[in-house]
Amino acid sequence: MKLRSDSFTDQAVIPERLAFGRADATTKVALAGNANPHLAWEDVPEGTRSFLILCVDPDVPAVLDDVNQPGKEVAADTPRTDFYHWVLVDIPADSRDVAEGAYSDRVTPRGKAGPLAPGGTRQGLNDYSKFFAHDRDMSGDYFGYDGPCPPWNDALPHRYIFTVYALDIEELPLEGKFGGAEAKVAMQGHILAQASLTGTYTLNAKLL
Repeated sequence: MKLRSDSFTDQAVIPERLAFGRADATTKVALAGNANPHLAWEDVPEGTRSFLILCVDPDVPAVLDDVNQPGKEVAADTPRTDFYHWVLVDIPADSRDVAEGAYSDRVTPRGKAGPLAPGGTRQGLNDYSKFFAHDRDMSGDYFGYDGPCPPWNDALPHRYIFTVYALDIEELPLEGKFGGAEAKVAMQGHILAQASLTGTYTLNAKLL
């Protein structure tokens, strides 16, 4: 399989219109465009019955003590963990692309609805659901895509890995609310092919 995007170039910086947050000189962070990127794939293997899309940031600090704290920096060697930004499943087998902004356009405080989504697809919960769980103004179920918003004091630019999987099943065997980790487990043994693109993003003024 091959994967491309008209929204960003592999290994290049993701544009602000696709990000959840953008750098701001006064407040450090402001809301950005938050549109999901265009993705298109080809060379699909025979027997494909559906597609699944994941976007994961593997560079999120595992320890949050210094995150977004004035006068501190999240060191580059800080332990890191995965953060899922997009979980889209049950994409029909005849699909070959997803349009920019089709599943997300601007930030939706308290999250977007789900899991049912356009075209017979389903959206899983992204990890903003956990991140904002105790935030009075932002808590909620964040289904589908919400873009990059790394700590503004992180010394490490974050990577955002978009992967399209071709599966031999029409529907992922999960019900109700599920996230990226659950989707990865559920599709094991059903993956016929996969292809990825990686973009980078930072809010650290020293790195811009």
